[in-house]
Amino acid sequence: MTLRDEPLKAVAATAEPRAAVAIAVSVTGAYRTLCRGGIDRKGTASVTDRTRFEVGSVSKTFTALLLADTAARGELGLTDRIAERLPYAALPRGHGRAITYEHLATHTSGLPRLPPGLMLNGLTSWFANPYRSFTPDMLLPALARAVVHHPPGTLVRYSNLGVGLLGRLLADGAGTDYGSVLHARVLAPLELADTGTASPDHPGDPSYAVGYWHGRRRPPWAIPALPGAGAVRSSARDLVRYLRAHLDPEDSDVPGSLRTPLAEVVRIRDLPAGEEGKSGLAWSVRTLAGATLYFHSGATRGCTSFVGLSPEREICVAALTNSGVTLRSRFIQSAYLLLRSLALGEAK
Repeated sequence: MTLRDEPLKAVAATAEPRAAVAIAVSVTGAYRTLCRGGIDRKGTASVTDRTRFEVGSVSKTFTALLLADTAARGELGLTDRIAERLPYAALPRGHGRAITYEHLATHTSGLPRLPPGLMLNGLTSWFANPYRSFTPDMLLPALARAVVHHPPGTLVRYSNLGVGLLGRLLADGAGTDYGSVLHARVLAPLELADTGTASPDHPGDPSYAVGYWHGRRRPPWAIPALPGAGAVRSSARDLVRYLRAHLDPEDSDVPGSLRTPLAEVVRIRDLPAGEEGKSGLAWSVRTLAGATLYFHSGATRGCTSFVGLSPEREICVAALTNSGVTLRSRFIQSAYLLLRSLALGEAK
């Protein structure tokens, strides 16, 4: 398939007029990008496909891959109960003792979306970063106040708390912090040089896009207690490289240590009865006309992101902009439609 600029321009057109955009697409190995704007609205430096954006909840796919890697190493089982590695006093009430690692990665744990107390604690910084003041030492006490009303595995309930807790457990199990274990086991083997959890070293760092929301500059995103749910920053080029590894985990270019984990995260799981669609580990999955679409979106107060792939069609899409989601935002939807049209052979 020969891909022109028009489909990428259509996605870019849905971003805010002054926002920076970096879109990268891979179609059967051919790579194409569209970048516009500057890292900030002062013209400090132009955005490229190597500019790092806050990817928000796309981080969850990295945490899922880290989980699959940890399981492949024999350090835990996907169906092991997390209660085995939590202090008794931190166990959620109700059905909390039955939660497994796989439940956390598929949003079927029954945990609430946010830790109890986070909204109240972050109210004063709600429009900048409500997660910033929720510190790691607050996580387990908050978890103990959470109530799991339904048996795990019986209901899909999107949970930043669940995947953030997963990242914490994986880091604690490795004896280090989340960013370090993610780098050692996922980012370095995949040679994702522009990806990590670090914030810009200084204002105006040309490697990072500055976030905006409703036209106002936002401080760098921080999520200290739940980095596995939303702390990753990455570039369009790195994200496409990351997605390509999921297309065929047995490909010779994929690091041997990650072949089994990559196959595990894209293994399709049926959702609980009554729920539509299917799931990988963290990935949403849809099947259309013989094409399987895996996708995830993300948002911080200052950036919006989308990633998706179709293994049968060898298609990868990464779309990034330095503008936070508003009620009128169509950026994520348009990026998904680009993935869908490429997979169905409609985009030319």
